[in-house]
Amino acid sequence: MAVMNLISAINHTLDLELGRDESVVVFGEDVGLEGGVFRATVGLQKKYGEKRVFDTPLAESAIVGTAVGMAINGLRPVAEIQFSGFIYPAYNQIISHVARMRNRTRGRYNLPMVIRMPHGGGIKALEHHSESLDTLLGHIPGLKVVTPSTPYDAKGLLLAAIRDPDPVIFLEPSKIYRAFRQEVPEEDYTIPIGKAKILKEGTDVTVVSWGAYIHEVLKAEQFLAEEGISAEVIDLRTISPIDRETVIASVKKTGRFVVVHEAAKSFGPGAELIALVNEGAFLHLEAPPTRIAGFDVTIPIPRGEHHYFLDAPRMAHDIKKVANY
Repeated sequence: MAVMNLISAINHTLDLELGRDESVVVFGEDVGLEGGVFRATVGLQKKYGEKRVFDTPLAESAIVGTAVGMAINGLRPVAEIQFSGFIYPAYNQIISHVARMRNRTRGRYNLPMVIRMPHGGGIKALEHHSESLDTLLGHIPGLKVVTPSTPYDAKGLLLAAIRDPDPVIFLEPSKIYRAFRQEVPEEDYTIPIGKAKILKEGTDVTVVSWGAYIHEVLKAEQFLAEEGISAEVIDLRTISPIDRETVIASVKKTGRFVVVHEAAKSFGPGAELIALVNEGAFLHLEAPPTRIAGFDVTIPIPRGEHHYFLDAPRMAHDIKKVANY
C-alpha cells in the first residue's frame, strides 16, 4: 500500500485509468508538457503520448465543449480547469450541453465525462483562484458534484467519476493538495458517488462538512469532546446528489444539526441541507439547525484571505451553542 498526498493520489488514479481504458483522455491548460499547475498530471503525457494527454489553449469554453464532443462520440474525457474561478467562460457549455444532453436526447446520448478543478481558497492565490462554487454547480440538474477530503477518497471517487455514464464535476480542495499523506491501496477500488461517510460517531449534535473544512471540523470535535460534547461528524463527499438518508438518520439520533462550509452563507449548500433536515427530521430537532459558513463577500486576495476562513476554535464555539441550546 502506497503513502500518498491528495495530488499524488489524483495523479496515480489518472495513470491507472489511462492504462486500463483506452477511451480515457486527459487535457487542459498546461496539463501535458508541464503536468498541470499543481502537477496533478505530471509524467502522464510522456507515458501515454500527446494524443491522450495534451495541452489546450487558454479557452475554458473550448475545453468543455471539446469534452462534450469527445464524450458523445465514445471517449471518456477528463478535462481540467486550471482554477475553479476560471470556469465562468465554460458555464454556458456546462449548463446548455453537459448537464442536458441525456434529457435533450431522451436518453439516446449520455456524456461520460469529468471536469476536474482546484476548489476553494487557502493557498494565498490571486483573484479568481480561490472560488467556492458548491452552489453554482450543485444547483444544475444533470450534474454530479463531488469533492474529496482525503487521498483515499480522492482515488475512489475519481475512479467512480471517470466510469460514471454521466457528467461529474470533481472539485479538488487545493488547500489540502499536499497537506498530509495517507495510505492508499494501489489496486482498483471505487467509492459510490452520492454516499456520505460518518467520520466520527456522536450523540449530541450532527456536524456536516466536506472538502478542506472537514479537517478543521475534526479538530473542533476534539475541543468539544474535552467539554463533554459528543459530535457526530459527517463528510458529505458529494454535494449533488446529497446523501439525504445518512444526514437525516444522524439528526434523528442527535436532535441537533450544524453544517460547516467555506462558500458564502447566503443561498449556499448549508441552506439546502437545513431545508432537508427540517423536512426529514423536524420532530426530532431540539435546537435550530445552524450554518457556520463563509461571509457574503468575494474571497479576499492573499493579504486579507485569512480573515475569511473559519478555524477550529470558532467552529467549536458555534457548535457548542447548538449543543447546549
